[in-house]
Amino acid sequence: MARVSISGGTLVVEMEGLHKAWAMRSRIEIPLANVRGATLDPGIVHGSKGIKRLGTHMPGVITAGSFQHDGDRIFWDVRNPAGAVVIELADEDFTRLVIEVADPRAVVRLIEQAARPV
Repeated sequence: MARVSISGGTLVVEMEGLHKAWAMRSRIEIPLANVRGATLDPGIVHGSKGIKRLGTHMPGVITAGSFQHDGDRIFWDVRNPAGAVVIELADEDFTRLVIEVADPRAVVRLIEQAARPV
């Protein structure tokens, strides 16, 4: 599971507990200017993840870490698909973050409001 916050114009994603080890990463920071948006997508876990670069993948159990899919580098941290949020990025190492959060609707709302141009 991940915790998402906005701090000083930066999207902060922090992996919690054992997810840090499974994902091989504890924190990701992205300038809000590079966040294109966020959506709820529990079905994304059923699609192809691509090639695992670094992390953990046990089908039906957990997908966590860096994956390469169709030329895109995607960060995953999902055990429970019901909490899956997809964050689209531009001009970053990752083109997408697919993370599990406790309240996906609230996280999507937070990101959409923060990333919206003024």
